[in-house]
Amino acid sequence: MKVPFLDLKRWDEELKDALKTKFNLILENGVFSGGEEVKNLEAKVSTYLSSPFAVSCANGTDALELALRALGIGPGDEVIVPAMTWVSTAEAVLIVGAVPVFWDTDENGLLASDWECAVTPGTKAVIPVHLYGKMLGMDDMIAKAKAHKLYIIEDAAQSFGAFQNGKAAGTFGDVGCLSFYPTKNLGALGEAGMCLTSSPRLAERIKMLINHGQLMRDEHQLIGRNSRIDTLQAGFLNVFLERFENHQMIRKKFAKYYLSNLSLIEQIQLPQGILEPDHNSHLFVIQIDKRDELKDFLFRQCVGTAIHYPSTLPDMSPYREAGSFMKARRLSKQGLSLPLNPWMNESEIAYVIEAIQKFFL
Repeated sequence: MKVPFLDLKRWDEELKDALKTKFNLILENGVFSGGEEVKNLEAKVSTYLSSPFAVSCANGTDALELALRALGIGPGDEVIVPAMTWVSTAEAVLIVGAVPVFWDTDENGLLASDWECAVTPGTKAVIPVHLYGKMLGMDDMIAKAKAHKLYIIEDAAQSFGAFQNGKAAGTFGDVGCLSFYPTKNLGALGEAGMCLTSSPRLAERIKMLINHGQLMRDEHQLIGRNSRIDTLQAGFLNVFLERFENHQMIRKKFAKYYLSNLSLIEQIQLPQGILEPDHNSHLFVIQIDKRDELKDFLFRQCVGTAIHYPSTLPDMSPYREAGSFMKARRLSKQGLSLPLNPWMNESEIAYVIEAIQKFFL
């Protein structure tokens, strides 16, 4: 059996037909930028996540940059960033001229609880990342940020649909940033993103920033850019959003299957809380000392895996920063993502489990 890490060609015919119908509808309407599809997407996400404002944009990286710019963060300002995350989190900080200050993570890759030790008079914001779909404890985060008068920009790119005490990922901070990259739990057929906020002022500013600094055509109030979402992507996301809850149920079912069958292997550290509401089961990341050996073994068994991520940010040349970052570095050397997505079937999950068990015989 061959089990790919992720194969988006596996969509069922009903879904493919729905996407084709949506494409034809947009083609017939002749509106390819803005329009009802974009309005509907923003309204649906706003309702689903209970976010007063949901402003779509071109991609998740732009969402982070837009959040920083909307909050007035720029040259010389310091922004605390976890050492383990996708590069966009630090990249956006540098793009606006600010300085990313890296801090270690806990063993699960979430910003360590002592992050406030990195605060200086120049610190303006902190970016907690809900890595792999697991939410950081936001009550503690909010209390500490408030004490230091810092903005919170939630990087919720991987955590759409996760809820902590009934409140959605991305709705705790001043701005929450979403990514709808095709591999995400809610993914488009290309690039797309969104900013969430409860502030009318920030929402209006972000709307201007994504559209050349204007709310009305030719009425430019500030220097913006073009980061508008594509109408087609908004339409496709509206289709996927209708199936989101069902896909989440499948993810949770498969995650539970992994947990129940791998829990007796002492050499493996399983993901914590992946069945809880504050984890959307985006990635099933195990930790093991012999990560590379297991990855190679599974490859020979025709099982696809991935590493999220093979290097910490402060160990990359564009972001080089001295420091121990012990737990983040350990995760970069031990973390291995197993196949987990709604396009799989139970026999494939069973095959992956059997292959892992065989490795330890």
